[in-house]
Amino acid sequence: MTTLRFTKGEGTGNDFVLLGDYEGSLTLTGDLVRALCDRRFGIGADGVIRVVRTERAFEAPEVEVAAEPTGPEWFMDYWNADGTVSEMCGNGIRVFGRYLVSRGLVQPGRLTVGTRGGPRVLHVPEEGDIEVDMGPAVWQGYPERTAVSLGDVSFPAVGVGLPNPHAVVLLEDLGALPDELPAPSLSGEDFPAGANVEFVEVLSTSRRHLQMRVYERGSAETLSCGTGACAAAVVAARTSLADDHEPIRVDVPGGTLQVRQTSAGSVHLTGPAELVADGTMTPAWLERYT
Repeated sequence: MTTLRFTKGEGTGNDFVLLGDYEGSLTLTGDLVRALCDRRFGIGADGVIRVVRTERAFEAPEVEVAAEPTGPEWFMDYWNADGTVSEMCGNGIRVFGRYLVSRGLVQPGRLTVGTRGGPRVLHVPEEGDIEVDMGPAVWQGYPERTAVSLGDVSFPAVGVGLPNPHAVVLLEDLGALPDELPAPSLSGEDFPAGANVEFVEVLSTSRRHLQMRVYERGSAETLSCGTGACAAAVVAARTSLADDHEPIRVDVPGGTLQVRQTSAGSVHLTGPAELVADGTMTPAWLERYT
């Protein structure tokens, strides 16, 4: 590899390096992903998104996809900052949609994108917030009651899949948490593959308003997590809010997201997505990491 072009994008402060590999010619590895996401020696990001045609994505064994290579034209090959892959990223898929529209690869409007968690339908306007149908929350196979520990302090939590695993902790005061979250400890029996952990305060039941911090599996604490906001909203709707399918506002350190659960059970996520910069990695840098 002698050159590598990239785009930097973000959704509510959850930032990503996007690689336009339309025909699947790039061999993406965990080492390269970790180097790109390094905020000192690389570009810096919470994850890497390879933009690839679905039929080409399945030609590379390292993609490790479970779905069939049919359906959506475009596949979001999402990698965490630690070089592992993930089923889904709610903020990342909005940035992915913005990229496709801005590059003229698709028209604004309704769009279906392939992910490791299955196809997802987006509404991508030319400008403004993007809405994603994240599919239904998955309760089966996840603990109704589990525990999350920060050091010596243990908190009750609820497990849910969207489709990646989440452990949601409802707190009376989010401000009681430390300024920097250490890595939470989870039950290996309840979450054998780990989980994202959301710490959530219900600011107003009448206004359906939540505040959230998140520690992401594979990325540490981030400014936002789209699937985490969905997990927080559906757990709060079950336990603290009237489950009336009205939108729930979720404030995260990087901004605000809206989550709505339809009468059919599908969870919709709405929020901003911006493309920040385009660039090219130098040949010398690539030689060190490829």
